[in-house]
Amino acid sequence: MTAPAPPTPPFRDPRLPFAKRIDDLLARLAPDEKVAFLHQFGPAVERLGVAAFRTGQEALHGVAWMGPATVFPQAVGLGATWNTDLVRRVGEAVSREVRAMRARDDRVGLNVWSPTVNLLRHPLWGRNEEGYSEDPKLTSAIATAYTRGLRGDHPTYWRTAPVLKHWLAHNNETGRDVTSSSVRPRVLYEYDLRAFKETVEAGAVAGVMPAYNLVNGRPNHVSPYLREELRTWTAEELLVCSDAGAPSNLVDSEHYFDTHEEATAAALRAGVDSFTDHGTDRTEIVARIRGALERGLLTEADLDTAVRRQLSVRFRLGEFDPDHDPHAGTGEFDTPAHRALALEAAEQAIVLLRNDGVLPLAAGTRIAVVGLLADECKLDWYSGTLIHRSTPLEGLYERFGAERVEFAEGVDRVLLRTSAGTFLKVPAAPEAADAVRGAAGALDPALLAGRTDLPPLTVDDTGTELALVDWGAGVLTLRAPDGRYLSVAADGLLRASADQPGGWIVQEAFRLEPHAHGHLLRHLGTDRPVGVAADGVRVAGDGAEAAVFEVVMVERGEEAVARAAGRADVVVVVAGNDPHVGGRETEDRTTLALPAHQERILAAARASGVRTVLALVSSYPYAVEPGRLGAVLWTAHGGQAGGTALARVLAGDVSPAGRLPQTWYADDADLPDLLDYDVIGSRQTYLYFEGRPLFPFGHGLSYASFSYADLKVEPDEEGERARIAFSVTNTGDMTADEVAQLYTRAVDPSVPRPRRELLDHRRITLAPGATAAVAFDVPLSAFAFWDVARRAWRVEPGPYDLLVGGSSEDVRLRGTLVLDGEAAVARPARRLGVPAADFDEQSGTEIVDLTRVAGDAVTPVGGGSAELVYRACDFGTGTTGATVTVAGAGAVELSLGGGGSTAVLTLGTPTAGPYDYVTVEAPFAADGVHDLHLRLRGPLRLAHVGFSG
Repeated sequence: MTAPAPPTPPFRDPRLPFAKRIDDLLARLAPDEKVAFLHQFGPAVERLGVAAFRTGQEALHGVAWMGPATVFPQAVGLGATWNTDLVRRVGEAVSREVRAMRARDDRVGLNVWSPTVNLLRHPLWGRNEEGYSEDPKLTSAIATAYTRGLRGDHPTYWRTAPVLKHWLAHNNETGRDVTSSSVRPRVLYEYDLRAFKETVEAGAVAGVMPAYNLVNGRPNHVSPYLREELRTWTAEELLVCSDAGAPSNLVDSEHYFDTHEEATAAALRAGVDSFTDHGTDRTEIVARIRGALERGLLTEADLDTAVRRQLSVRFRLGEFDPDHDPHAGTGEFDTPAHRALALEAAEQAIVLLRNDGVLPLAAGTRIAVVGLLADECKLDWYSGTLIHRSTPLEGLYERFGAERVEFAEGVDRVLLRTSAGTFLKVPAAPEAADAVRGAAGALDPALLAGRTDLPPLTVDDTGTELALVDWGAGVLTLRAPDGRYLSVAADGLLRASADQPGGWIVQEAFRLEPHAHGHLLRHLGTDRPVGVAADGVRVAGDGAEAAVFEVVMVERGEEAVARAAGRADVVVVVAGNDPHVGGRETEDRTTLALPAHQERILAAARASGVRTVLALVSSYPYAVEPGRLGAVLWTAHGGQAGGTALARVLAGDVSPAGRLPQTWYADDADLPDLLDYDVIGSRQTYLYFEGRPLFPFGHGLSYASFSYADLKVEPDEEGERARIAFSVTNTGDMTADEVAQLYTRAVDPSVPRPRRELLDHRRITLAPGATAAVAFDVPLSAFAFWDVARRAWRVEPGPYDLLVGGSSEDVRLRGTLVLDGEAAVARPARRLGVPAADFDEQSGTEIVDLTRVAGDAVTPVGGGSAELVYRACDFGTGTTGATVTVAGAGAVELSLGGGGSTAVLTLGTPTAGPYDYVTVEAPFAADGVHDLHLRLRGPLRLAHVGFSG
C-alpha cells in the first residue's frame, strides 16, 4: 500500500491568512534557526523546506550591482521630472527586471533597498544624487510613486518589497557614523519625519533602513522613533534592515555601548529586524545574539517579533505560494518599452535654467560640443552595468550629423617625466579586451579587485601622452590613449586597466603635490606616492621610492576647445561631475563652485565669441555665472539614454519641462554649516531661505509659454478640505509640458513659518492653444505646524495665501483661504513644567539623548553657554520655586521676558555620568503668562524645568 501523503502544514496553505501562516511557521522554527534569520543572509531551513533569504537589493534607478540592467536617470533626476506617473512606471520597469534577473541568478534579491527619501537639505551632501528633493511633499510624492511601481498592483502579492533609506536626518558623509544631527521637534515633525510618514502611509513600503548617524545624541539604529512614530503609521508589519556595518559601529566607532551583545540587543529591542554586518558571514551576529540571550538582554519573544516581520515580507513576495504568485513568471528585461521609458525619463529630467533664444538650435547649425562630460555616460555607485549607452556627443552626431559637429574634450594632455629624465610609459596591451567593472554582478561590489592581467606601467625615453583631468580639490584622473584609466590593483602596481573610475575606494584617483623641484604623484586609494621599481611603476613602499615628477604640458584643454569653437556657430559646453570622484558616498563636497579645470574650458568657449550653451550634467547644484551664457541646462546623470535625451532637447524635438527639486544657491556664503540641521533657525531650503538664489526651487523654463487663469478657492462644508482650481493654457507654438505648482504661506503666523510651502503639483502636456483645468484637493491639515507648547499639530487661525505658478518664485495667481483653526494656548508651565527640548528659540545649544533608550535633553555646544526661549508660559496664580532636572556640571539661569536673572540653579557637584540626573531647586516667583528665558552655562544636560508654589 502507498503511504498517505503527510498533511500540508498550515504555513503552506494559501487559503489561510498570512498572519495564521506566519504563526504556524514561527512555532516550527527552533531558537537557533530564529537567531540565524536575523542576519542579512538568512540560511535555509531544509527540514521545513524553507529557502535561504537575503535582505537587500539595491535598485535606486535600476537594478544595481548585479550586472547589466536598464539604467534610468539618477534619483535626483527622477525628482526633477516632477512626474509621479512617470516615476511609477520607472518603478514598475525596475521591479520587473529584478524579477527577470532573479529567475536566472538567485543572488538577486526581492527585498529592494530603495528609494532614498532623505531630504536634500544641503547641496554639498555627497549623496545628493540619491534623494529626490529638498521638499518633503515633493519627496514623498515621488517616493510613493516609485514604491508603488516597485510593489506592483496585486492586492496580495508584491513584485518587490521596497525599503526606504536612510532613517533619519541624514545629510552628511563627513563623520557620518559619529556625528549627531540636532533636530528640534518642529524640524523633526514638519521636515525630517514627514517624507517618511507620507510615503509609508501610502501603503507600498515594506520597511526602512536606519542611517549611520546619530539624531539628538542617539544612534539611529536604536532610535525610539522606530517604535513611537514609524510603526504607528501603518497596520502592515514593517521590516527594519540595518545599514551595512552599522550594528558594529554602535560599539566600535560610536562607543555608545560597552559590548556588542548590549548593542545588538538594544538595536533589536528598538526595532531592527535584520542585521547587515560582516558581509555574508553571519557567525558574528549569531554569536552576539546568543550572548545577549544568555545574559538576559533578550528573550525569545524579542526574536519572534523580528522574525515575524521578516516572514511577513517573504509571504507577501509569494515565496511560499509559487503557484499563486502572479509575478513568478515576470521576464521583462531590457525590452523596447524599457528602453523607451529610459529615454522618456531622461528627457523629462532636463531642466532649462536660462535661455536668451539660442535654444532650440536651428536646423543646419554647426555645433562644437566640448567639455569633460561631452563624450561620457557616467554611472554612480548605485547603478547597474550599461547595456546601452549614449553620450551627448553621440546624441548630437545622430541628431545633426557628424559632419556638423566638432568635438574637443578639453583634457590637459601631459607627459610625466621623472627626475632621471625618463617618462611614464603605458605598454601595449593588445589582450586588454573590453572589461567593464562589475559586469558579472557582485553582492558587494566594494570587494571587486582591480585587474592584474595587464602589464604595469614602465618608464622609457619617450613616454606616453596621458589625458589629465582635475575634478576639483586637486583630485586627478589620468587616462591612456586607448581610453583606459590608470589604476592600482592589490599588488600595488599601476596599470592602464579601468574602463572608468569607480569602486568603493577609487583606485583611479591621484593628486599632484608640490615637492622639491617637481611633484609627487600621490595615489589617493592607498594614500601613497608613486615610484619606479624594477618590476614597474608602483605605489611607494613595496620596493619603490617615491618619484618626483615634472608635468610636461603637451596641450592645455582650452586650446583644443578654442580650435573647435572657431569652426562652429554654437558651442555646447558639457560640464559636471564624475559620480565616483568627489562628492559621493563617504565624501561631501566643500564648495558649490565648478572645478577650475572646467571653468577654464567654459572661459575658453566664452572667449571664442561664439554663442555658448552650458549643459551641466551633475549629481548636484553648482554656483555658476549665467550672465554671459546664451543658455544653461541641468540634468542629473541621465542613465543609458542621457546623451540622446540632451540632443533631442537641444534640437527642440522635445521641449524641456524638468523643474529644480532643490534650491540652487549663488554662493557658498549662502549655505549653513553642513551639520546644522535646524532648517528653521538657520533659514535653510526654499522654505525659509531669505536670500536671492541663483535659481529657485521649482524653476525651469520651456520652449513654449503658458498663462494661468480662473483661480477658485472652495472650502468644503465639513471644514476638512479645500479645493483649489485654475486653468493653464499653452500660449506658445509647440506642444510642451508645464508643471503647475501650488504653494501656501501663513500671512500672520505667531511662530516662524515657511515663506513658501509646496502643497501640490501636476505635470501636464498641452498642445499649442490648448487649455487644461487643474484642481487640487487639499486637506486643511496641510496648513498645520507642530506646536511645541501642545506637543501636537495645530492649524493656526487666520488667512493663508495660496500661490499658483511655475515655480516657488514665479507666482501667476494669488488667492486667500481663511481658516478658523485652533487658538493658541499658553504652556501649562506651572502645572506640567517645560520639557527642555520643546523650546521656541535657541542659541548655542544642541539636543542630546536623555537616556540611551528614549527622550531628549539640551546642552550647550562644547560645554559653553547657550540660551533657550519658551514663549507664553502660564505660571497661573503664582509660583514660589523652580526645579531643573540636570546632569553633568554647570548652572541654569531663569528669567522672565529676557530681563535679569530671577533664579540661578547651580549643580554644585558634577554627576557621575551623562545620564545620572538630579533635581536642583531655587526660589522663583512668577505669575500670569510670560516668556521664559533660560541661560545654560557649562557642560550640563537639561531635561526639564518645573515650578512649584
